[in-house]
Amino acid sequence: MSRIYLARHGETEWNALGRLQGHTDVPLNEVGRTQASELATRLANEGIQGVTTSDLGRARETGAIIAEALGVVDPLVDRELRERRFGIFEGLTREECATQHPAAWKAWVEQTDPPEGAEPVRDAITRMMRAIARASERASTGPLLVVSHGGLMRLWLQDALGTTLPLIKNGAVYLVETDTRREVSEPSSALRVSRWGA
Repeated sequence: MSRIYLARHGETEWNALGRLQGHTDVPLNEVGRTQASELATRLANEGIQGVTTSDLGRARETGAIIAEALGVVDPLVDRELRERRFGIFEGLTREECATQHPAAWKAWVEQTDPPEGAEPVRDAITRMMRAIARASERASTGPLLVVSHGGLMRLWLQDALGTTLPLIKNGAVYLVETDTRREVSEPSSALRVSRWGA
């Protein structure tokens, strides 16, 4: 059984303002850097052997802060851990989405259709599944920290758990335990997922 600590990156200014980021590469703010340092402290006794992050700066910086604090060298980057693309909603608050694109926002809220230019739900879940499978292989030699993004994590976790989750807060962590003898592409049989350190 391998152990993956799946964390959302620290806060950015767009997070603080409630703006959807998607692929827009917004850096951590000072609150986010503090959150990363606090997360490193919380993880200090978990035996983390490696760090893998999304290629977006907010996740890479979160991972780098934690890796340095834990003495983990050479964090890896996995592009498939990056946030879901939000298309015409990127850079907007939820209120602005509803005002500027009312039909698209209604479809988004009702989960019937992604906005123009957004990544389809199943595509996002599938690539996250591949990234978790790779992380699981790495974690076979010891616990691994994976730093990703709230939207992508929520989609994948809901699919894996078969339930609806609230929005995932900056710095939140889920423990993903994978049975390395079975296929991670079959979440119900290969994974155990739980909120960690809540």
